Amino acid sequence: MKYLLSIFLILIGSLIFAQNGISWNAAMNLSTNTYGNAFPRLAINRAGDPMVVWGRMSDQSVMFSRWNGTAFTTPVKLNPHGLTVASANWMGPDIAAFGDTVYVVVKRTPESIHTNRLHIFTSFDGGVSFKPPVELAFIADSFSRFPTVSTDLKGNPIVAYMKFNSSFLDSRWVVTKSNDYGNTFEVDVKASGWGNSAEVCDCCPGSLVSSDDYTALVYRDNNRNLRDIWTGISSDEGVSFSSGFEVDNNNWTVNTCPASGPDGVIVGDTLYSTFMSGKGGVYRNYLSKSSIKNRTAYSVVGLTGAITGLGTQNFPRIAHAGNAIAIVWRQNIVNTAQLPILFTNDLTKGFSSTYDLVDSDNITNTDVALSASKVYVVWQDDGTGTIKFRSGIYEPISTQMDHVNQNEFSIFPNPISDEINIISNSNFECSVNIYNALGLELISSTKNSNHKINTKHFSKGIYFVKIQSKNNSQTKIIVKQ
Repeated sequence: MKYLLSIFLILIGSLIFAQNGISWNAAMNLSTNTYGNAFPRLAINRAGDPMVVWGRMSDQSVMFSRWNGTAFTTPVKLNPHGLTVASANWMGPDIAAFGDTVYVVVKRTPESIHTNRLHIFTSFDGGVSFKPPVELAFIADSFSRFPTVSTDLKGNPIVAYMKFNSSFLDSRWVVTKSNDYGNTFEVDVKASGWGNSAEVCDCCPGSLVSSDDYTALVYRDNNRNLRDIWTGISSDEGVSFSSGFEVDNNNWTVNTCPASGPDGVIVGDTLYSTFMSGKGGVYRNYLSKSSIKNRTAYSVVGLTGAITGLGTQNFPRIAHAGNAIAIVWRQNIVNTAQLPILFTNDLTKGFSSTYDLVDSDNITNTDVALSASKVYVVWQDDGTGTIKFRSGIYEPISTQMDHVNQNEFSIFPNPISDEINIISNSNFECSVNIYNALGLELISSTKNSNHKINTKHFSKGIYFVKIQSKNNSQTKIIVKQ
């Protein structure tokens, strides 16, 4: 534990990086097509490894797989016999993690008064094993849809879902939370209804996001077919929702079902929400920035500018880690589906004017997650019937930059193979410490001259190099491939 704390403090206090791109690994199949591929969702465990949950529509199951350090584990079916769950190309299970505590929420099928239930699966060992499912909410004579999950500051689950009366009317979003890590849940509280609308878009999933005391429920409203995006705001970790506001100024009116919802993240006081709008019959994705404190959106912009041959955009997803933020989505260009990603390692400087292309052809929907130095993307590929996965590495920046000479040290090569060279461009003695991803020190060296360090015994992965001299301290990321 002390090593983890040490490396965390090192990174917070002394990271100085300039590169703003992603170094991508090759795409891969997460599993074979026998395990299904509907609506994959991502979370990251304590080790920084990705975990994926999705639906298998053929037998109405929820499937789970995790990265074990070298590969994804064979998918396991979470739902027991007799409990079938809902999934489709545009909706399904959701996942959230707090360290190695993992929560998966599902809606039970069929949608009838007798089986209309929501369930939660809980793991306390990073997804190695799961407890039997718990019915998480008292639905009574109502119907429910679209469960989405987040966690509070202690790691307890907060769950939002859509609720109807027995006639499928009075659609609204409600939130319920647990104070005993998913064993029991409080009575739900209403989180929607902040505009002039009496109902929400009953065919559109929502997104629940939390940071510190704030919890935001981002959803699509339905004010007489005006279907813009709103958010309900809680300042007490999801216990109550005392206010809400519109984060979308497109004023999209449509009398058919969009079947598309928003996603969001909270960074400090800012809610970043991304969504699709079909304003004017042109289906495009947008990014909204809102002040939670002032309860107002101050910027709504398209994710891209004009693109030759662009048809539609949809299903955007967003993630952040520190100052890094990434958005993925599906778009069609000249009848070819693409999976673009917008990324910045410093959100204060905004996004690049161009995007990377993660993959193309047969993309249905996608999700993204970020760790301190990695980006993970999964997507539903209906051409192969599989879930595909791709990861990349980026250099994080520090939120507390040291005012030092960034050119004092040189490190090469990176990625490394059998050795790494660290050169001090000054006359000062410098020390070099290399840590693995868990914060364990592997190398310690102090010299006046160049450092040439043997790395043949390093396994593939990410390492942190801390370099210190009389008047400079830097930490860099290196990669062994």
